[in-house]
Amino acid sequence: MSDTLAVLPQYLIPKQALTALAGKFASAKAGTTTTAVIRWFVKRYQVNMAEAANPDVASYATFNDFFTRALKAGARPLARVDLVSPVDGAISQFGRIEKDQIFQAKGHSYSTTALVGGDASLAAQFQDGHYATLYLSPKDYHRIHMPCDGVLRRMIYVPGDLFSVNPTTARGVPGLFARNERVVCVFDSAHGPFVLTLVGATIVGSMATVWHGQVNPPRPGTLWERSYGDDAPKLAQGTEMGRFLLGSTVVMLFPAGPLQFNAQWAPGGTIRMGEEMGSRI
Repeated sequence: MSDTLAVLPQYLIPKQALTALAGKFASAKAGTTTTAVIRWFVKRYQVNMAEAANPDVASYATFNDFFTRALKAGARPLARVDLVSPVDGAISQFGRIEKDQIFQAKGHSYSTTALVGGDASLAAQFQDGHYATLYLSPKDYHRIHMPCDGVLRRMIYVPGDLFSVNPTTARGVPGLFARNERVVCVFDSAHGPFVLTLVGATIVGSMATVWHGQVNPPRPGTLWERSYGDDAPKLAQGTEMGRFLLGSTVVMLFPAGPLQFNAQWAPGGTIRMGEEMGSRI
């Protein structure tokens, strides 16, 4: 079956309603039912609870508490490089931005302007720059960390669809990451500006940042933005900046200039938070 046919049902199902329902269940304190679902999930997706700060699945009051679980201290040491991976996940794509085009999958690209919610002046800062797209599967650790030291300048909520973001959907839905709901976080760093975008998906009930808290729901259906000045949050490399409630994708943009991605990286490969992503050379 072609990828286009495989994703056809996603155009037909009520994705918003399913996501809202999943969000309500994930936040519910359902006692033994919650524990049973967590046990099933751990077994089904082979979640490594040995590295969790709290490995006792029966102690989590809600599925969300389990899904956004912290790791043991030292579980993700930071590589001594300019850029570290902000998440555990799979490497979807990475490389050069061709003028303003980001490669999604064979036959599909999308623009930096579309990704950041239509702000052409922001997108222009990444003309001929670099990008990396990392996919978080259900089994992965779902907190998001800083790839380098950064000062937050803007946060933009962009409403959109809620397609799945798995590899099959990335190959079958044009402009997937620029059409799904997302939170665009703009930072300044020692190497210039960078963007870290949290992309929502079907059944991703919520996205949150450490400075704002829960971003969604509610889902107002309109774009909104927060700007940060003298009191802007300053986040060190490796510190938590946000989290997904159920799996999704992170898309990062970096400006033009020398950037050497990890030589071990390849699309489809896996990465853990804190491992080398790249260096400015």
